Amino acid sequence: MNDLSEFGHDPWWLILAKALIVFVFLLLTTLVAILAERKVMAWMQTRVGPNRVGPMGLLQSLADGVKLALKEGIIPRGIDKPIYLLAPIIAVIPAIMAFAVIPFGPVVSVFGHRTPLQLTDLPVAVLYILAVTSVGVYGIVLAGWASGSTYPLLGGLRSTAQVISYEIAMGLTFAAVFLHAGTMSTSGIVDGQLDTWYVFLLLPSFVVYVFSMVGETNRAPFDLPEAEGELVGGFHTEYSSLRFAMFMLAEYINMATVSALAATMFLGGWHAPWPLSIWDGANSGWVPLIWFVAKVWGFLFFFIWLRATLPRLRYDQFMTLGWKILIPVSLGWVMVVATIRALRVEGHDIGSVVDVIAGVVFAIALLAVFWVMSRSKRRRAGEANAGPDLSAPFDPMAGGFPVPPLTGQSRPGQTSRGQTGSALPATTRSEPTPASQPVPMKESSDA
Repeated sequence: MNDLSEFGHDPWWLILAKALIVFVFLLLTTLVAILAERKVMAWMQTRVGPNRVGPMGLLQSLADGVKLALKEGIIPRGIDKPIYLLAPIIAVIPAIMAFAVIPFGPVVSVFGHRTPLQLTDLPVAVLYILAVTSVGVYGIVLAGWASGSTYPLLGGLRSTAQVISYEIAMGLTFAAVFLHAGTMSTSGIVDGQLDTWYVFLLLPSFVVYVFSMVGETNRAPFDLPEAEGELVGGFHTEYSSLRFAMFMLAEYINMATVSALAATMFLGGWHAPWPLSIWDGANSGWVPLIWFVAKVWGFLFFFIWLRATLPRLRYDQFMTLGWKILIPVSLGWVMVVATIRALRVEGHDIGSVVDVIAGVVFAIALLAVFWVMSRSKRRRAGEANAGPDLSAPFDPMAGGFPVPPLTGQSRPGQTSRGQTGSALPATTRSEPTPASQPVPMKESSDA
């Protein structure tokens, strides 16, 4: 699984063609994903969705891209202009670079040259992906800082906390994968899943990675750096035209990147799912491209489903999930995987069944923790929202100032016919003026 002899022998035109194909694939995926997101969310929310531009609205994404490219670019005053202009580029380029080590398929023949369907591979490809995706977030941080405005700055600060919280958990899931596979090469990790996918052997790592990839891409319900409810638009509030489009491009390319990485690390990469894998031609030639793209789009649909379903988390909930749940769970699971790996190195015969059992037990424990925490939160929320006891005597001056009673509460002195006496204490009650006695009036100074 550490054999990288197939890489590094391509002619220059084939390397250029591969890079161009990866770039075009990401652009087309972005255009289709934006349209699919609007269509799927409209279907989930019983709305119409885009249906004007092109047949059935299929050209809506292209029209939006042309509109953004042709709009006037507005640069506000008081910004750090070099960093302000550089931030969208920093956000886009690392997202594309991460695809350099993603395997799309096996070795094929292109015009007589045998080449893997992968731009390149490295002995430390997993660490390369972590490093590149970490750099991409600096585009968001610098955009918020360079905009010279309060709300983009808050969005950038939130992004910093988000990266620190969820990058650690994501790195720990990768550690479990390459500990089990025995290699950091992405092609080697895919080859190691020929018989059994790591989603079954490393189920807790997969669950934590799903949470982490949503947090890393700033997607709902973890889209706190661009929370329009409290930050107007977040880090890209002061951006317009093509620079704003670049941030949107970076977001959707990052979605495709983490989806492809999830398929590579846990779902067998370009390997066909069972029972299609029984067919000899399912994992050879150009056919595995179909399985890989289908897995990527399955995760993209998951992103859209989350956005149409879940509301945004509060900031304290977001931090609690990252630091108190995901990171401790990942650390504990890495220790379990490392123990099993060490036992195998020492010569003990431990099959894959032990991995599956350990993963299922750990996943059940994780779900139990979630269930207990959610029950305690619901109980506390129910106690806080229970409201006052309507059967208790009503005191209008309990808060220091008179308040009206709620529906169902009875005021002191209320009779069966609904007539009420004074709710104020007797010491503050004023004597009524008899009807026969004239009310004294203050003489006007103008009389």
